[in-house]
Amino acid sequence: MSEAAPYAALSPDLVLAAVDAAGSWSDGRLLTLNSYENRVFQVGLEDGGFVVAKFYRPGRWTDAAIEEEHAFALELAAAELPVVAPLVFDGRTLLRHGGYRYALYPRRGGRAPSLESPDQLEWLGRLLGRMHATGSRERFHARGTLDRKTMIDTPMRAALGSDLLPAHLFDAYRQAAGRVDEAVARRLDAVGPLRLIRLHGDCHPGNVLWTDAGPHFVDLDDARMGPAVQDLWMLAGDEAMMDALLEGYGQFRDFDPVELALVPALRAMRQVHYAGWIAERWHDPAFPAAFPFAAEARWWEQHIADLHDIADDLG
Repeated sequence: MSEAAPYAALSPDLVLAAVDAAGSWSDGRLLTLNSYENRVFQVGLEDGGFVVAKFYRPGRWTDAAIEEEHAFALELAAAELPVVAPLVFDGRTLLRHGGYRYALYPRRGGRAPSLESPDQLEWLGRLLGRMHATGSRERFHARGTLDRKTMIDTPMRAALGSDLLPAHLFDAYRQAAGRVDEAVARRLDAVGPLRLIRLHGDCHPGNVLWTDAGPHFVDLDDARMGPAVQDLWMLAGDEAMMDALLEGYGQFRDFDPVELALVPALRAMRQVHYAGWIAERWHDPAFPAAFPFAAEARWWEQHIADLHDIADDLG
């Protein structure tokens, strides 16, 4: 299949056939869910229920890396943490059909958390403390680490190698991203050696769903080794919110406050990664439709200015 159009052959009929092949008989109801990196569908079943079918982007993760993600989700679920884990079919979670790798998940609805609520933040903190206590017991071997190579160097190279970055901004972007990389390196050196654990990896509010029974976590697709604060900072918009998260977190796991100094560096890494991610995926037809602003020179000009501001702030 073409790298430029990795999902061109993923027709509705193929999605339904893949669900049937796993033994969960579909009834023809199909709803495309919001996802860019992978393709995700809600599929109705003959018994009246639903499953969520996730088709993995070809070439992004190895089989071993996907299986590590699945094993981690199942381990968390076994520890009675509210994590949506893949369904198991004859001992397998990673399935294949029509040239695609996929997994099926139970459907779990919910609403966005109210991050202005200290009670909800403490609740999330308790769950993350428990998640990290489990995550610290073993290591990922195939999924890699949240580091400068993953979050800055690789996406920077993707942007520089893309036609999306205007030619007249090439040198300016390289200089700005390089300054951020150097500033992040200095911050990491200043903080010193860190304890790396298995993380959710992308714990932003969109990956937390709240029901009357409380929150649950979805989408461990970015699970990696990294510092605990990575799963906290995207939920905390200010110091008071972080304090509320840590109040709950500390009930189940000790948190090293030194890691708070990493938050500006982690935020900077994510910003570089975002632009590079769009550039790398631009030939996927879903990306120009979702991120049309990235085709405009003025967006890259603002991105470059933002990177310089970030480098200045990091010192």
